[in-house]
Amino acid sequence: MKNTGNTILVTGGGSGIGEALAQRFHDQGNVVIVAGRRLEALEAACKGRENMHALALDVESAEGIAAFAARVLKDFPALNVLINNAGIMRYERLDTARDLGDAEATLVTNVLGPIRLIDALVDHLAAQEDGAIVNVTSGLAFVPLSGTPTYSASKAAMHSYTQSLREMLRGRVEVIELAPPAVQTDLTPGQSTREGYQPLSEFVGEVMALFGQDPTPEEILVERVKPLRFSEVEGRQGAIMANLTAVSRKMFEQLGT
Repeated sequence: MKNTGNTILVTGGGSGIGEALAQRFHDQGNVVIVAGRRLEALEAACKGRENMHALALDVESAEGIAAFAARVLKDFPALNVLINNAGIMRYERLDTARDLGDAEATLVTNVLGPIRLIDALVDHLAAQEDGAIVNVTSGLAFVPLSGTPTYSASKAAMHSYTQSLREMLRGRVEVIELAPPAVQTDLTPGQSTREGYQPLSEFVGEVMALFGQDPTPEEILVERVKPLRFSEVEGRQGAIMANLTAVSRKMFEQLGT
């Protein structure tokens, strides 16, 4: 993936990893469109940045995604890079019956949302000289956090989907997976200052250095996520999952659930 001269669409670009990536890619001389539910946050991310644009997008709506894609292609016909970053993470207990609303919303946002947007844009991206799709997954795609089971499963699903997409588009569109570790963002309450999580600026600095490699790696993996990514082949998955389960139990205690 080339580093400059792109027109890049970043979903979930109004905060956290999406905002930070959008701004860093903009700094490198790319036209960037940030999309998400909260237009005010998107506009704040774009403030003072020429050729950075904010568009509202509800990734839960199939009709909304189709209309959004049509608008993007009309307004930005040079679009050649899609970064699927939008996602939600909810804590869920599996040891008792519960309302499945959080699970359903997570799957729609984290799995159906990016699949629908890819489908709406894939023909256009395949026609571009330097087309690329970046799917943001998670280290939890490889070792689940039992307290966020549907989120972990959704990221595992997107890891698998990305592998299939890469093979089907090989030679036509570059397909890249970005799998973050635990990063200090507002994805969950208190996460932006949580001890032991990677500071956002440090994470994005590593990520941009990896995007700068030639060729761009098929998987963008910062050092902190590698223990999760390679846990199974290294024979450490059980131990890591036990540690993550202890973290989940502590979180449930703090939440009083």
